[in-house]
Order: sequence, then structure tokens, then C-alpha cells
Amino acid sequence: MSTKHSKAAETFLKNRSLAAWHDETLWMVRAKRDKMSKAVPEWEHLRDMACAIKMYSNSHLDQLLVEFEKNAKANGAHVYWAKDAEEYCSIVARILEEHQVKHFIKSKSMLAEECGLNEYLEQKGVEVVESDLGERILQLMYKKPSHIVLPAIHVKKEEIGELFVKEMGTEPGNNDQTYLTHAARKNLRRKFIEAEAAMTGANFAVASTGECVVCTNEGNADMGTSQPKLQITAFGMEKIVPDRDALGVFTRLLARSGTGQPITTYTSHYRKPRTGGELHIIIVDNGRSRILGDPDHVKALNCLRCGACMNTCPVYRRSGGYAYTYFIPGPIGINLGMLKDPQQYYDNVSACSLCHSCQNVCPAKVDLADQIYCWRQKLHTLGVASPSKKLMSGGMQILMERPSLFNMALHHASVANALPHWLVYNSLNDWGKEHEMPVFAKESFNEMWKKNKVK
Repeated sequence: MSTKHSKAAETFLKNRSLAAWHDETLWMVRAKRDKMSKAVPEWEHLRDMACAIKMYSNSHLDQLLVEFEKNAKANGAHVYWAKDAEEYCSIVARILEEHQVKHFIKSKSMLAEECGLNEYLEQKGVEVVESDLGERILQLMYKKPSHIVLPAIHVKKEEIGELFVKEMGTEPGNNDQTYLTHAARKNLRRKFIEAEAAMTGANFAVASTGECVVCTNEGNADMGTSQPKLQITAFGMEKIVPDRDALGVFTRLLARSGTGQPITTYTSHYRKPRTGGELHIIIVDNGRSRILGDPDHVKALNCLRCGACMNTCPVYRRSGGYAYTYFIPGPIGINLGMLKDPQQYYDNVSACSLCHSCQNVCPAKVDLADQIYCWRQKLHTLGVASPSKKLMSGGMQILMERPSLFNMALHHASVANALPHWLVYNSLNDWGKEHEMPVFAKESFNEMWKKNKVK
């Protein structure tokens, strides 16, 4: 049975050159990650520490978040709590309205994507500008990110060149990356100057100091917060870490895992409002507390949003981010989508080979593949299991529970090798649509073992 993902993947693969480039580029990032990890002797120890710290932090949110709020307020920040996406968006809108803000600049925030902040503010007449280059390109193209760290990884420079001719008046046909980057910088510089307020997300929030930490490679978060006096920072409550010692574990892992760098170019700590300015911090739940109560999936809250699972995933690399129906694609997106709404996003669980590569590279040891397998076992109770797969599983169960029937089927399996092509490759054979069928051996392993075993 075809899923939304498989149909979208089929469309993505029609552009073979783009699909090959997407696969090779992301695998190159995965290879950089491997090189970096092997250069750190205590790498696996760091992963163990990151997992343990996350499990501790997420099981002590009641203490750590209150400690963060206390210290942030002592630093001069305003702190808000948002139970869901609507409350988060309304808090941001209210702050902007109180300060009569019409020009608003943002750095990358997956939380803002999750909660639909841009659309919410634009409906209220606020101009929202994404300052991350990849996010800005997609904003101008009216598209969503296809990767959480490399949002425009699927867009070739020729498309960007055409877009910039229309939006920024660049030279037609000049698709040089340096030229296009300078054009974008010039265009964004004006937006930075016009902005009346700036917003960042937070990769980490430190309870012991009340500060938010933002990791970027472009410096756009710092540019945004350096000019306007009104700054807003928002983060999902699982971003809390106990102290700076714990923070050091994550900053050693984050960039090495996500992009194959020793550390991001900029690691910015926002602790106090600038002189004469205001700092507003919003702590968001939006379903996270519910995940805390799910023992099968609680480790999903360990995620650092580094993107390593996407870079290594053979399905994501070969199907593209838009093949997934949840706004976060790849292995972590499959799980987060199911935690959000299993009835809406269940088709994504088929987009996994269960190779466990995602689980093996995750810096905070999220059990991604195990969780996907767990979701597959729940599809029947959700009423969305594939009828054809249920039929095949039922048939296999009958076969496996009856040794004599199983051995007879093995003995005669090679007969399938001589069947007419049309009889084997038909509408009922989904495997045969994309693969050649295996050739059955004339002698089964059981028969070979009995014949050759030493008595």
C-alpha cells in the first residue's frame, strides 16, 4: 500500500541529478561527523553524559525551570510560560503590539516553525524577516525548511540565482555562491537596521545562570539582537540544562554531530537586556510535558536538533525532506510527528529501514529506531495498519508456527524461479515494483546443514 511518503519520494526521485546530489552531500556531512568524532577519544563517554544529563534535566523540570526563571528575572529579563502554540504566539504578538513593532527580525527557530509564529504575526500586520540565509531563501520562495540545520539543502544555486534576480536585482545568470551571498547580506543588512525587535530561539537554557545560549554559523542572531533594543527569546522547556558544566558537554557534541565542525562559529550567551533595552524569555510546553509521561518515547526529549540522524538516514537522503508530512523530517521527525498526532502522521513510520544508523550517531542517544519500531507495533491499535501487510504477516505466522509446512515451503521454493515474469511481477508484488526478486536456492540451509553436519 503506497503512503504519502512513498508517493512524494517517487516525485523527488524523478529529478535524478538532484536526488543524487542530495544523497551525496548529506553523506559528506555524515563523513565529516565521523572524522570529528574519531578525533575525540572520550566521544562515547560524552554521548553517555549527554544522555544522562538530558534524562536528569527532563525528570527535574519542575526544579530547573523555576531556578532558571528566578535567575533570569534577577538578570533583568521578563519571563513567560506558554502551555501551547496559541499561547506562545499570543505572548509574542502582545509584546510586539505593546512596543508598536511592525518590523520584526528572527534567527532560526524550529519552535517558531512548530507553532506557526510567522503566519500568526503576519496576519496581524507585522513584517517578519528570517535572517538565517537558508531560511530567508525559503521564506522568499514561500517554502518550508527541508532539513532542521541545512534548511535549503534541496535548493540548487541556479534556483537561488533566479530568485535573487527578482527579489534583489542581482545580475541574471550570475549564480556564483560568493556573489549571491554578498547580495543577500546587503539585502538583509537593511532589514537588520529597520527592525524594531529581534527574536532568537535557544539551543540551551542554563538554569544556574538564567541565560540562553544560541549556536549559529552566520552570526545573524547577534546581528539581529545588536540593533533593536527589544529582544525576545523562546525555547521548548526540554532545552534546559542544569549548569555551564553540563552545557560544555553539549557544545562539544552539537556541531561535531550536526555539521562536522569542532564548534559552531558563534556560541552566544544572552543573559541580560542591553542598556536601555528589554529581554523577554518565553518557556514553551506545547505537548512536551505529555511526552514526559510516555516511557516508550520520553527519550525524544533528549534531541539536540543537530540533524545528524537526517544526514545518515538512507531513506531521508534519498527521498528529501518534503516527502515527510511532519514539518520536521527524518528519523526524529517521524517520532515527533507521531507524538504530535499519530492519526495524521502515521504514514511517515514506513520511511525507515530500521538500519539503526540514526540511533548510532545521535549525540544524546535518542533511541530513534527503537521508537519507530514501537510505533509500527501500535499501528494496528490506531486502526491504520496496512491491510496488505497484515495479510502477509498473518500468512507468515501460519507458516512459522508449523515446522512441517515451513520446511515443505522451503523445499519447493525454487519452483518460483521458473514462474512466468507476469505472474511474479504484478500489482500484488510491491517489492518487485522497485527490485528484482531474489533467486531461491535449490537447497535450503536446513537441508544443507543436515547433509553436511559432523556426526
